[in-house]
Amino acid sequence: MTKRLLAHLTSAEARERLAVRPVILVPLGSHEDQGPHAPMGDFLLADALALAIAERAAALGTDTLVAPTIPYGVAGFFGHAPGGIALSAATFKSLLSETLEALLAHGQTRFVIINGHGGNVPAIHEVTLAIRKSRGIVIPSFYLWRIAGSLLPAIVGPETARATGAHGGDPLTSIGLSLSPALMRPDLLPTHRDPAPILGLTPTGLGTARFEGAEIQIPLEFDEAAPGGSLAADASLCSAATGAALVERLTELGARFVAHYDSETA
Repeated sequence: MTKRLLAHLTSAEARERLAVRPVILVPLGSHEDQGPHAPMGDFLLADALALAIAERAAALGTDTLVAPTIPYGVAGFFGHAPGGIALSAATFKSLLSETLEALLAHGQTRFVIINGHGGNVPAIHEVTLAIRKSRGIVIPSFYLWRIAGSLLPAIVGPETARATGAHGGDPLTSIGLSLSPALMRPDLLPTHRDPAPILGLTPTGLGTARFEGAEIQIPLEFDEAAPGGSLAADASLCSAATGAALVERLTELGARFVAHYDSETA
């Protein structure tokens, strides 16, 4: 079987494979509270999906490699969780920038970021925009969970998607049940409880509350906005079958995008 992980290549194999300028996927994730029932290392899912996309893209004719996953995301709303590990935006941007610059120094110019953490999005934009301005190289980012959220209603129906689609629920819970069931704890599925008011306002999301119909930004941590371990999601409706369908659609869409990117940058 052809090796797809850059970390698995010997130095001789790397020289040979990189000489033809493959598309290199750069997976990103986080290590944070995903609810009491799911592993904190959601980067494991980004890693697995990046490899699946690479294998499918190769089957479509695009030579694709996967760089080592960056497992720590930009710090956000989850600082209270014991065991969580996050980076400042400055540190994350330096790590991502230097990872890409190291590969650029070896003559590689074709990358697709496979992102598995919402807090990374602004930093990814800054890093990739700087590279485009300095080198003229466009590096797109495939944000797994946002795309999965858009696919969810077609799989489970709009009503169920609304019920499960939030932090602590879908898409990560169903994908985790599909890809890594042994690491999940269905016995600890969270039950939603209404959050305590702050400034007389009820939190409506991660860092938000509503005042007279307007969304107000308020500094909150996850357990304040989601005291039951889930942000208004009914995780009991998540399933391995839903996760398998999401994985298949993410893999197929990701592979087709990589093939498209290949044709545009060859």
